[in-house]
Amino acid sequence: MLNFKKHVLAALGATLVLPSFAGQVISTAGGVSLGIQDMGALGYYGVGLSLDGVGDAIMPGCLCEGWGASFNSTAGWSANANGGDFNVSLVSFTSTATSAESVVNVGSGLQVTQSYGLSASTALIKNHVTLTNQSGADASLRYSRSMDWDIPPTKYNEYVTIGGVGARHLLFSNDNGFATPDPLNNPDAVVAGTNNVNVVDSGPDDHGAYFTFDFGTVAAGKSVSFDIFYGAAASESAAMSALGRVGAEVYSLGQNSRTGLTDGTPGTYIFGFAGVGGTPVPAVPEPETYVMVIAGLGMIGVLTRRRRD
Repeated sequence: MLNFKKHVLAALGATLVLPSFAGQVISTAGGVSLGIQDMGALGYYGVGLSLDGVGDAIMPGCLCEGWGASFNSTAGWSANANGGDFNVSLVSFTSTATSAESVVNVGSGLQVTQSYGLSASTALIKNHVTLTNQSGADASLRYSRSMDWDIPPTKYNEYVTIGGVGARHLLFSNDNGFATPDPLNNPDAVVAGTNNVNVVDSGPDDHGAYFTFDFGTVAAGKSVSFDIFYGAAASESAAMSALGRVGAEVYSLGQNSRTGLTDGTPGTYIFGFAGVGGTPVPAVPEPETYVMVIAGLGMIGVLTRRRRD
């Protein structure tokens, strides 16, 4: 299950320490790498969420990232420095070079399956999440995810954007990426004014994103599913294009604060959700697609002129 990638070994240097749990690092053709733990949280083998040539956006400082889920009044989570593991048990973990699936029970009544793999955008890795009610009766199901952004080269001092507030299943959101992802308790914001509102380039500060989704009452034995996306792109506009390509509805962007710029260069980091009852980000071609289209149009023009000649 270990994926010995050269860039991972280089990042760790000579003091390589194997984690005590299983995991997988997945990389895309767009230079994005994601480290996935067997319990479904991020951060494995020195990789959290990394963009080649720019750096990792969650590994510096505390590893503050994780998920939580609940059925009725019972909650559990796997969240690294955001509360550790509570009321969860591993059922299985399987992986390949481009996929990882974590199956975890919350208490005895909820099973959380998180299937990571490549997406329609080379800037994003998808986590397909399935919540299955195993309680034996109808139950209210919720899911939370928290992430502290630490954007290079100005880690601990970044701009944060949150979008998609108003999605039907989005119960709560703010910028507290340090909070324990307990779906039954809403954390205070880091920067005032970020609770349950869309914010653009909030900061700079040391903050992140927190989301709780409520999927209502689910019958015994039934499931609900949605997608989470993690990734990075060379700019804010490229990041939004990637979100549009996968139909994301709710999202956070993390950007560095160098010289006060807010264009997101050289790397904008991405955390998004789809299938949560919101309005998808408008789909526009990603920058590399523009290049291909323009090149194609140029060739058509050349061929047309030749025919006329």
